[in-house]
Amino acid sequence: TSKAIQKSGVPAVEAFFASMKPNTSIKPHSDFTNFVLTSHLPLVVPENGNNKCRLSVGDESRQWMEGKVILFDTSILHDAINEADEMRYILMLRVWHPDLSGEEREALQFIYDVLELPELLSDDAGTRFMAEERARMAKEFP
Repeated sequence: TSKAIQKSGVPAVEAFFASMKPNTSIKPHSDFTNFVLTSHLPLVVPENGNNKCRLSVGDESRQWMEGKVILFDTSILHDAINEADEMRYILMLRVWHPDLSGEEREALQFIYDVLELPELLSDDAGTRFMAEERARMAKEFP
């Protein structure tokens, strides 16, 4: 999956599979982050097409439909519900907002990297080099 995403050219910041238990909901929330968008690719939707599994963003609600991508801004208040009696599975991608320049993406990625590897800000060149290598290797796909 990771190689397919990489080869697709999708500007993914992260990708993972997510499940939602039967008869559960995720309360309205926001992540206050509008420099990335979130994409859901529904893989298994119980009672597909019967409006049992829904995502609401702002005032708009849509049901997950297997194979139909939903792209949305998680800085807007959103919630989810699975009223079916089975698990719901999606592939979730967080992608760079298309209005960002390359320089803005690089700056934001550097912030993410520093949060994981504070040594990237080291005054010691050797320590900084090793952290840069770890950051580079973490971005390589197997």
